[in-house]
Parts: sequence; structure tokens; C-alpha cells
Amino acid sequence: MNNPPNASLQGMIFAAGLGTRFKPWTDKHPKALAVVNGKSLLQHNIEYLQQYGITNVVVNVHHFAGQIVDVLQKNKGWGSTITISDETEEVLETGGGIKKAEPLFTADTIVIINVDILTDLDLGRLIGYHQQHQPVSTLAVTNRTTSRYFLFNEQDTLCGWRNTKTGEEKIARQAATYHSKAFSGIHVISKELLSLIQRQGKFSIVDAYLELAPTHIIKGFDHSGSRFIDVGKPDSVAQAEQLFAH
Repeated sequence: MNNPPNASLQGMIFAAGLGTRFKPWTDKHPKALAVVNGKSLLQHNIEYLQQYGITNVVVNVHHFAGQIVDVLQKNKGWGSTITISDETEEVLETGGGIKKAEPLFTADTIVIINVDILTDLDLGRLIGYHQQHQPVSTLAVTNRTTSRYFLFNEQDTLCGWRNTKTGEEKIARQAATYHSKAFSGIHVISKELLSLIQRQGKFSIVDAYLELAPTHIIKGFDHSGSRFIDVGKPDSVAQAEQLFAH
């Protein structure tokens, strides 16, 4: 059931990626328009945000940008107000994408999601947690196995990052114990974050978070009980269709 529109909330969907893991589809289409259970990933996530009253959404575009714009216009944003952040000249990665979209954000609280993520995470709880603790960002995380982890202390405050494949580790904030959590590609940011990020151009939001972590609070929100899939490769479409079959 959809909640009434909430003007204090805004969404951003990352749809600019090249989708190299999703070939051959992405040789001729953007990954955002890959279909799962009869709907594109983009439509799934626009409708997912609508469930929580988020109907004002920024979508960044680069790879086959025109196809995304055409579909949004043809379907009238599936009922949401969509603003395009145009990265056709250069794809700016996650941090650069957020920074470029800064002038388009009108709300104090912004929910950001990668277009290839499908989940039934309760966004209402995630947003509530963010508003209660008031960090500059709250990262949705789970205890699933991956190669790259965010590291948190006992208070679920971000302290660092680790790559278990390469052994690389970055510690931004000391803690007695570090808890490894996998990032879900969903974060809730306070508008304040945008002015704190000093980087420009193309960069990862992970690097920006690690630079801010020593002096600013960034929280983790564990949703390990939720259904979740990263539809990153063509063979994950069938898994996603089973996981979200209803």
C-alpha cells in the first residue's frame, strides 16, 4: 500500500552505469531497463519509493540515456515526478553523481538507491532510524558474504572499509571491535552531506564517506532479514524473478 506523498523526502536512483557485467543486454540498452517479472528495474524502484511516499525522484543517466528519458516520458514517470541528472558527457560514479545532482535536491532527507537493487527492506524504518539519530548518512547493510565490507563499531557508526580479496583496509575511526557489514546500495542522506563533500568530478561515495567518517557520524542500518538481490548479471534476473515472484 502506498503512503501519501511526503514533500520532506526525495529519492535518487542511480541509472547511469555502463552495466558491463550485464552484457549482452547493455550493448544496446541501459541496465535500468532490464526486465524482471514484466517491469524494468527502473519501474520497480520508482514504485518501491512510492510505497513510502517518495514521489519526487532524481534519476541520473549516461549509458543509452535517451532510452531512459523516452520510457520515463512515455509512462509519465509511473506516477512520480522525475528530474533527470544528465551525465551523458561523463559517468561520474556514485559520489560524483550525488554531487552533480545537488542543485536538484529540494528535500532535507534523500533516499538513494542503485537501479539494479531489488529489496523489500522497510524504507520507513530506515528513514525513521536516520531521522532519530541524525547522522549525515545512514547506510543499509546486511551480514551477507561479499569481498568488500564497511566496518562499524558497537554503536553502528562507520569506522572503515575492507577488501577481503586484496587485503586492503582503510580505518577512519578507531574502535575496540570492528563489525563487517555488506553495503546494500541504499543510503539515506541528510542534505547537509552535500556541502561537506569537497571532491568534484568523478569519484566513489565510499571514498567520500571514509574521508568524513573521522569527524562526522555515518550510521549503518542492518536489514539482514529482508529479501535482497543485486541484479548485476543476466543470470541474476531469474533469481530475482523467483525471489519476488508474488
